[in-house]
Amino acid sequence: MAHRRSLSQSLVSCLGVVLLCVVLPHAAESAGQAVSRQAAGPNVSVGVTDYRSKNFLVHTDLPSAEAQRLLARLETMLGHMTRYWGRPNRKIVECYVVDRLTNWPTGAIDPRALPSIRANAGITLSGILTRGNRFSAKSRVYSVSRRGTPQHEAVHAYCMQTFGRTGPVWYSEGMAEVGNYWREKDSKAVHCNAIVVNYLRRSKPKAIHEIVQPRRPPRDSWQNYAWRWALCHLLGNNPNYAPRFRPLGLALLTGKPGVNFQRVYGPVSREVAFEYLFFLQHLERGFRVDLCSWDWKAKYRIPRGGSSVTMLILAGRGWQPSRLRVTRGGQYAYSAKGTWKTGSEEQPISADGRKDKTGRLMGIIFDDYTLSKPFEMGTYGTFTSPMDGKLLLRCRDRWNEIADNSGTIKLRLKIAGRGKPLPRPKQTGQQDAGSSKTATLKKRTGS
Repeated sequence: MAHRRSLSQSLVSCLGVVLLCVVLPHAAESAGQAVSRQAAGPNVSVGVTDYRSKNFLVHTDLPSAEAQRLLARLETMLGHMTRYWGRPNRKIVECYVVDRLTNWPTGAIDPRALPSIRANAGITLSGILTRGNRFSAKSRVYSVSRRGTPQHEAVHAYCMQTFGRTGPVWYSEGMAEVGNYWREKDSKAVHCNAIVVNYLRRSKPKAIHEIVQPRRPPRDSWQNYAWRWALCHLLGNNPNYAPRFRPLGLALLTGKPGVNFQRVYGPVSREVAFEYLFFLQHLERGFRVDLCSWDWKAKYRIPRGGSSVTMLILAGRGWQPSRLRVTRGGQYAYSAKGTWKTGSEEQPISADGRKDKTGRLMGIIFDDYTLSKPFEMGTYGTFTSPMDGKLLLRCRDRWNEIADNSGTIKLRLKIAGRGKPLPRPKQTGQQDAGSSKTATLKKRTGS
């Protein structure tokens, strides 16, 4: 920042200035799009006005109604972040939010921030005074008004003023993007921009060790921000890793020595890598990593003789353990009793699902962090396992639409042809999918 308020000389030993900038997907759009706000219609008020809330002072040329909505979003986002980190905000976060740069008088924007504003992005300028472990920091946010950019920069400002640092670049920018995309309703779901989803789905996955490099690359990009967000979103919301992620973040923000990503997640690195790739392969807006997390603690067994294994399969979860270990070429019989719903307004259906196969009971085999091709099951029938491994099951539905599913199927499984046949379940729920069938699976794939 350009100027600082005076502080007690007993506190001061050094002065540092920290610049944190955001390069968001819309910064990569055409130049015409980048300056479209400056060529917009007459609804934007001329001049800059101050707007205050409990935690923010916003200088902006936005119309009053838009400025008030921005304040509400900032307060909501900050409330979430302070609850997450367990550290209340103790200083006003000052923001300069630009709708049209031509509305601002010369000199109102710090010259160091102008390149970011003209690039349709944002930057946080911070000054920090330290003495030993004590510090006092002041940050100023400079941002374009496009939704998300002020929130991203406000996370940086809060971290600098609260912790005196923002952590290594992967965590700093990843968590700022989490703040950018956070929504009060359905906060665990993916809400990132469509351009980010498309990029992550279509690109070769970036290795986790590349993402968590401690230093910022010479030329950063919104694509790098996307990978950092993906990793932070996964670790912060997946119940397998979230309990470690918050303490890791606090250690990074407070400068605790000897703590890093590898030390925390190294013992479960293969599990993290598997779920990270699974997340990227199925990424859509609305996807819930908490509902699609893997149960690594489930115990599996090989069935003996004509005995059967019984389990409950939830409609509102991803792949769930059957607790049955299968062998390649082995035939297994199943019987599924009960109904479930693939939406709050849908009618109950059996494990046969509907004509479009939504709601059908599905299976997949897991072995050594590799998955078979998913296969159809239903209410009653047999399947042939394509590989050795652990059988998992789920209700077929779009991955980003399982959150409103409900109901449970009770499933019995056994080796086909041994012992007493499984009872055929009574027909219940909506029946429009036809009869169950035998599934013979031969293709092994990592999808």
